[in-house]
Amino acid sequence: MKTSDFSMSPEVFGVISGLIRSEAGISIAESKVAMVKSRLSGRLRRLKLSSFDEYVALVQSHEGADERERFISALTTNVSHFFREPHHFETLRKTIAPVLLEKSKAGGRVRIWSSACSNGQEPYSIAMALLDSTPEIANYDVKILATDIDPVVLKVAKQGIYEGPMLSGLDDATRDKYFHMTSTIGEKAFQASEQLRAMITFRRLNLVSEWPMSGVFDIIFCRNVLIYFDEDTQQKVCRNFHKFLGPQGWLFLGHSERIPDEIANDFESLGVTAYNKKTLVSPFAQSGAIQHGGGI
Repeated sequence: MKTSDFSMSPEVFGVISGLIRSEAGISIAESKVAMVKSRLSGRLRRLKLSSFDEYVALVQSHEGADERERFISALTTNVSHFFREPHHFETLRKTIAPVLLEKSKAGGRVRIWSSACSNGQEPYSIAMALLDSTPEIANYDVKILATDIDPVVLKVAKQGIYEGPMLSGLDDATRDKYFHMTSTIGEKAFQASEQLRAMITFRRLNLVSEWPMSGVFDIIFCRNVLIYFDEDTQQKVCRNFHKFLGPQGWLFLGHSERIPDEIANDFESLGVTAYNKKTLVSPFAQSGAIQHGGGI
């Protein structure tokens, strides 16, 4: 069956948009009905269902718990490449990394969160930027937590194997320094080094659900995610980021995103979509542990 063979009533679209909003906080406008049909039609064919009505009934049922994950995965946009929005990584290299190194030398823990890591290019880029700027930081307690709602992309991220377009943004010199060629079916592929992978812990996390971490982060990356949330959800997520940032911690958003007006005074703008948490406490205050199956 072709995508056009499946019809979607306004009522069913309303149920689908309500489900993805409640499950993942994603708002989908009525103008995106063709996109929704296109992305979910493959699931109907795979499950041998004849209508979106049947599919919605399955996703809402107790037996459809596994399919709900695939439903979220299908409607989640996972576009990423290495060193995306390079000005953020320049700030990380030149401004933040030296401060983090000094904190580490003083016995502090460094914790960074890539909160919507997609296929993993962002956390690996963070690790490479830190090592390029301050190589000795690898000798200290520096960890990156990388999370995403989609278990499919997390599997790719954890393996750290990339080929073709997924290597976009990674120049040959950096690739050869931090990746090694690996055998795969199809194109030439490269896997992130053990040094990079050892710095990163990957976990599934839904930004609109409870966050199972304790302690704070020095830096949080949440780029090109807020644009998919409604205003109330944006505000809630940013308030939580403020709570989970350490003293004078950094928050990086996507190029078309900004801190909601209601909490803008809690952050200081320090560049293009780069923010500091306003605080009177020393930036070298001790960070707490991050609990994720024993912590990272």
